[in-house]
Amino acid sequence: MASHSTEEPFPFHGLLPKKETGSSSFLTRFPEYDGRGVLIAILDTGVDPGAPGMQVTTEGKPKVVDIIDTTGSGDVNMSTVVEPKDGTVVGLSGRTLKIPSSWVNPSGKYHIGIKNGFDFFPKALKERMQKERKEKMWDPGHRAAQAEVSRKLEEFDQSFPNPSQMEKLLKEELQAQVELLATLEKKYSDPGPVYDCVLWHDGITWRAVVDTTENGDLAACTILSSYRERQEYATLGDAEMLNYSVNIYDEGNTLCIVTSGGAHGTHVASIAAGHFPDEPERNGVAPGAQILAVKIGDTRLSTMETGTGLIRAMIEVINYKCDLVNYSYGEATHWPNSGRICEVINEAVQKHNVLFVSSAGNNGPCLSTVGCPGGTTSSVIGVGAYVTPDMMVAEYSLREKLPPNQYTWSSRGPSTDGALGVSISAPGGAIASVPNWTLRGTQLMNGTSMSSPNACGGIALVLSGLKQNGIRPSVPAVRRALENTALKVDDIEVFAQGHGIIQVDKAFDYLMQHAPLPTSNLGFTISVGSHRGIYLRDLVQVGTPFDHSVGIEPVFPENTENSVRISLQLHLALTCNASWVHCPSHLELMNQCRHVNVRVDPQGLREGLHYTEVCGYDTTAPNAGPLFRVPITVIIPMKVPNGHGPEISFTDVHFKPGQIRRHFITVPQGASWAEITLTSQSGDVSSKFVLHAVHLVKQRAYRANEFYKFSSLLEKGSLTEAFPVLPGRTVEICVARWWASLGDVTINYTISFHGLMTTPSSLHIHASEGISSFEVTSPLRYEDISPSVTLKNWVQPLRPTSAKTKALGARDVLPNNRQLYEIVLTYTFHQPKSGEVTPSCPLLCELLYESEFDSQLWMLFDQNKRLLGSGDAYPHQYSLKLEKGDYTVRLQVRHEQASELERLKDLPFIVSHRMSNTLSLDVYETHRAALLSKKKANSLTLSPGACQPFYITALPDEKIPKGTGPGCYLTGSLAVSKTEYGKKAGQATAKHQGKFKKDIVPVVYHLISPPNKAKNGGKEKEKETEKEKDVKEEFSEALRDLKIQWMTKLDNNALYDELKENFSTYLPLHVQRLHQLDSEKERLKRLADIAAAADVVVSHIDQTALAVYLSMKTDPRPDAATIKSDMEKQKSSLLDALCRKGCALADQLLQAPQEEGGASAGGGVGGGARAVGSSDEDSQDVAKTLTDTFWEVQKWADLTDSKVLSFSYKHALVNKMYGRALKYASKIVEDRPSKDNWKNCAQLMRSLEWMHCANFTENWLPIMYPSEYTPF
Repeated sequence: MASHSTEEPFPFHGLLPKKETGSSSFLTRFPEYDGRGVLIAILDTGVDPGAPGMQVTTEGKPKVVDIIDTTGSGDVNMSTVVEPKDGTVVGLSGRTLKIPSSWVNPSGKYHIGIKNGFDFFPKALKERMQKERKEKMWDPGHRAAQAEVSRKLEEFDQSFPNPSQMEKLLKEELQAQVELLATLEKKYSDPGPVYDCVLWHDGITWRAVVDTTENGDLAACTILSSYRERQEYATLGDAEMLNYSVNIYDEGNTLCIVTSGGAHGTHVASIAAGHFPDEPERNGVAPGAQILAVKIGDTRLSTMETGTGLIRAMIEVINYKCDLVNYSYGEATHWPNSGRICEVINEAVQKHNVLFVSSAGNNGPCLSTVGCPGGTTSSVIGVGAYVTPDMMVAEYSLREKLPPNQYTWSSRGPSTDGALGVSISAPGGAIASVPNWTLRGTQLMNGTSMSSPNACGGIALVLSGLKQNGIRPSVPAVRRALENTALKVDDIEVFAQGHGIIQVDKAFDYLMQHAPLPTSNLGFTISVGSHRGIYLRDLVQVGTPFDHSVGIEPVFPENTENSVRISLQLHLALTCNASWVHCPSHLELMNQCRHVNVRVDPQGLREGLHYTEVCGYDTTAPNAGPLFRVPITVIIPMKVPNGHGPEISFTDVHFKPGQIRRHFITVPQGASWAEITLTSQSGDVSSKFVLHAVHLVKQRAYRANEFYKFSSLLEKGSLTEAFPVLPGRTVEICVARWWASLGDVTINYTISFHGLMTTPSSLHIHASEGISSFEVTSPLRYEDISPSVTLKNWVQPLRPTSAKTKALGARDVLPNNRQLYEIVLTYTFHQPKSGEVTPSCPLLCELLYESEFDSQLWMLFDQNKRLLGSGDAYPHQYSLKLEKGDYTVRLQVRHEQASELERLKDLPFIVSHRMSNTLSLDVYETHRAALLSKKKANSLTLSPGACQPFYITALPDEKIPKGTGPGCYLTGSLAVSKTEYGKKAGQATAKHQGKFKKDIVPVVYHLISPPNKAKNGGKEKEKETEKEKDVKEEFSEALRDLKIQWMTKLDNNALYDELKENFSTYLPLHVQRLHQLDSEKERLKRLADIAAAADVVVSHIDQTALAVYLSMKTDPRPDAATIKSDMEKQKSSLLDALCRKGCALADQLLQAPQEEGGASAGGGVGGGARAVGSSDEDSQDVAKTLTDTFWEVQKWADLTDSKVLSFSYKHALVNKMYGRALKYASKIVEDRPSKDNWKNCAQLMRSLEWMHCANFTENWLPIMYPSEYTPF
């Protein structure tokens, strides 16, 4: 065993590495140049101002100058204005809020709003709080209630062994309570804390309070103003420990509650600029710098960045005149260096001299995996992630120190348009501060997310030193200094480390030394056609020499004098160290774009990867290093030897920790998937490998054709993976040993290609065709096939029901008063049964940074305006489970030009519904078999070059999912291969598969209208047999029915009295009279009349005849159908009358003054006057009649029948059987969910003394029934 001495000091410098980048030695030389005078914008998940090291700078200034949520996820609509009565206002939650007398409010007006805590809690905190709240606020009360009821039930059974009818009801009451408590436990769902928000103007500024007590005691809450005014923040609860600050916008109509959406942003800020006065070894890289914390990760989207968040963030960065931006976020982009978000970033960099530093991405080790904007945008400095021996010991506790290396996952360049992609590297891990709500002070995180702030802090040190020397360098000057002084690490390729590890001290010296040069602040734009470098990768590109026209254009800082532009005259020397590149030796450059011819001759290069640069030097200052570089990447792909079963083998390949072997292979024509098998030759070491494969396809992100797998290879073990390939194109297959996998191993591996080609390559089947066909070919080898078509989703296209375009607010104005606009499109759809849906906007989905629109965000609401889910650019991340019902989707798209938005006013939107059972289409080998639906296709073996057609029949109509209509379609896939790996390749995944789902052969099944059904089931004939009625008779009946119809609309008895004379035995007349009385405004004063009217209805129904009819098994009479409908009407009129009578009787009793106040309120009846002439005797009579009616109703229907429910509920209420009442009230809520029905349930829970249930139910109400849609 290795002996470790306890005396060895802890390697603190490995926790947050500063030594390797020259930051420590720089601060030892210049302690004053510690970042002071520099403002860094941290665009991330938000920064916790209470986290360790986030309080002050080295000069004692506030560390965080402002905290802003630019996503809109913290916004609260405060447009409701109220004035207090008796020092209180009623909040939107329904609570009474006590306004302290000490508050200064000259106007006397308060803005109020409401926010659900779980809407802005970070995911990890929400999960922790759900668990803690259940343990503290629900479980104790619920266990007590359950114990109490089961005790009562046992006592009851002992006391009443032979219960009477009434006693049985009492037992039923206790059983109902047991069942209800069990159901409530099962359905338990925590609404989370619900906060009332109050805003007012104190004559000087806007003030806000969030009611964190949740009981209206505002005096106990913290008053905050917008954070920038006094750097104030408060904490939500001792358990939560979630620090929040506020911003107030739109003249008090919008309150933004700002919290950190995750731990990421605080960690990043702590690396860049944390300051610990008492423990300087814990400091971030630039402890003297200040921070502008901008939250661009939308909590509604699990902290995904949005265009809205980023563009607003850049507006704030420009307004605050930030020196630096750190952006540790990014996504794969379909095309580099373009799109609205990138334009706004470029503008900040070029016109406002902001240095934008960003992570390169965590999607290595394959080439061209850099993310956007870090690795794909010219104006952004992309940072790769590097791991040092000290970090391995201090952060990762590795058993042994390994040589420094790039992390396996650090994204590699070049960008698809030839730019290098990674500018510099920095240490990509740290143990640094995290927010208080994590209940930790620090934690380890790694990623290019951590290397970016390390580099950003280093640049802040350089800027701090330059500013104190009166030098204000341009962005290109700083970038050139960083790249020309970075430390190149041996054995790490240029695509991973860029120009090398940032060297702070050398970059500072470089800028000080070269500041006087005329070129010092110049930038240069390099263009090769529409690209930014030369990148040759496919076989056709590297077969012959080719001349490339390279444009070189000087770029001056904003506001440069014209005389300076005119006087520019550069004498440049061009050099390149590769024998296969020919370029001119000199170039004279003035203020225009000059083109030079660069010839690349790849013939004779060995297989694999080649990189070089054409560098341009100023001949008057050659020691300043290159002014610009033209990156040139050439890949010579390997050809697969012909023959049956194309494959390539590699034997006895030695892998050190972190070692990478790349193979660029031209995929054989006809191949559709590859299989790779690794076999370990080492008996003593198990090791971890990453298998990564990428195809680059024009205008498609690398992720669209990527395979990624992290695997363990055991001692002497083997593993096989399969993934799809594109025939005739170059695929990069990377076998990489994980950076922290210790020990050396030797392995063999084989890559073999297989192919099954399907024509057409995507199947569109139209239901009207009846039979469709496709063809399968096996170009390469014998392949076993067994085709199957499965359909998994049905897709519903929607058109907007409304479209509104308007100018946005003051937060959405770009420099020079460029106002941004929004269009809000509203869509509605019906969900026929509960299931999973994926909403998306096909025109805009999968576009984020590269989109020509600023942003898109959809929110899905139920019919009560409750927000159920949101989504933006990547639809597969935002699937939702929905119950049956009607839903509304609101989609917001933003742009600077309102006219661009107007074009979208009819934009289609789709909702993809996952089917509960996948459907399979039948596949046949011959058209004849398909036509007769005989003998389905089985498995076949295709010989090399063989081809086989297959035929698919249409889906039977009864299998088409409910709710579909013309325009809808079903989607799924066709699987052809029968082998395990052939199937596996079809499901192979990229590293972040959620964003780019793909099927090898997608299938779309287009629906047509359903078959026509015969109307009325052929009732036409019956009508003819009816005797012809006299016209006069028909007229008088029609007139009678019209008058009856109008009775409920007129509030008097005249019509009824008139009709009663002539049609006294006509049942519908008496039924309508009952409904008229029962729906009057003054109903409570006419309860006795209602009961009497119900008796009239009952008296007109022959109950014996009805009972006899209902007991018949079959009715042989010729007019059975007519009799059946008549009897059903009679039964429902009888039930209706009995229930209305029962309700009227119950209300008479509930209105009488009660000992227990709870019940009358619970009855949903205002505590009105006493029942007319109600003495005790009268009450007893009413009670007896009520009991008789109760038993009478049960002869005809169950108490839980939806028609009977409200009577069952009121009867239970009169008898103070709150358990039974709650059982029926819960059923009423299920049938007709409404705020009042829920309030009734909560009231009954209080009557049962189940306070915990009542509190949770009441907390749900403002969430389930918001007054407005959630703002975007």
